[in-house]
Amino acid sequence: MRLLLVEDDEILGDGLAAGLKMEGYAVDWLTNGKLADEALKLNSYELVVLDLNLPDMDGISILRALRSRKNETPVLVLTAKDTIPDRILGLDSGADDFVIKPFDLNEVCARLRALARRNEGRGTPTIEHNGIILDPASRNVTFQGEKVDVSQKEFEILSFLMSNIGRVISRARLEESLYSWNSDVESNTVEVHIHHLRKKLDAAVIRTVRGVGYIIDADDEF
Repeated sequence: MRLLLVEDDEILGDGLAAGLKMEGYAVDWLTNGKLADEALKLNSYELVVLDLNLPDMDGISILRALRSRKNETPVLVLTAKDTIPDRILGLDSGADDFVIKPFDLNEVCARLRALARRNEGRGTPTIEHNGIILDPASRNVTFQGEKVDVSQKEFEILSFLMSNIGRVISRARLEESLYSWNSDVESNTVEVHIHHLRKKLDAAVIRTVRGVGYIIDADDEF
């Protein structure tokens, strides 16, 4: 899942970026408000973690600009301000949730998972479909009652496809979700991960739509 982190504190940002990467997120980290606004115009993200006090363009302005473009990407705001007027301003500007500094990484990750669930229209913490159960919190996968060992990228691909049941997802969109700017991506990386998932689950779980992408069909039975 690709995430934009906007935090100008180098020590805090570096630690948070590292922690989020360990949790499986593909993180693009920026320290400048205007650059963050441009990144949100040019790239697709599943989540945004946004500080409010930024150079060149503050977080509230970024939020308002994002929502004015009809972009509904969930935004988790990091703030040192915990007054009711500040929270009201942030929510009215388009924030989805807040974390007050100093914060715990586990809480940040839990709130991000909740935002992802809400954005996908899910009420339950796990994603289940045709014998597959995927748990974003524990990062466990089971198939027909048996635990399946998957790599981090395999988990992310399966999670993305299961969050879009019945939709064809292109290879380019999967790559965009899986990798940050500085990642070195080989041309057949996604195909290799898909191949491994089919061997670990079932060949029919993920269907290739030739020339278009990949899909987990809504009504298959394995």
